[in-house]
Amino acid sequence: METWRLRDEFAGRSLELMQEMDDIVGPAAHVDPGWCEHGRFFQLHGSPGEIRMMYTWRTRAEHEVFIKNEELLLTDFYERYCVGPREITYFDELPVDVDAVGAAS
Repeated sequence: METWRLRDEFAGRSLELMQEMDDIVGPAAHVDPGWCEHGRFFQLHGSPGEIRMMYTWRTRAEHEVFIKNEELLLTDFYERYCVGPREITYFDELPVDVDAVGAAS
């Protein structure tokens, strides 16, 4: 999961700027063998300049190699619109069976 923090003066342009960011890094991501799916973007209600982006990658190691190149492409974007670089947090999905019959509530 990535956390993007836009400068306050750009919070009202979150959709536009996240599209711009995706236009910068998306083409290379989509052809990388580690890429699995398009990102999903979520804007925090209480902090509209804070955007969370979620997506899966085949492995963390492949992603860590890939983002080194992305960072070079994002330097200008960070400087113009963000309070700093994005923060990346890694998670492991738990295979919870949400459709299990008789599961305790």
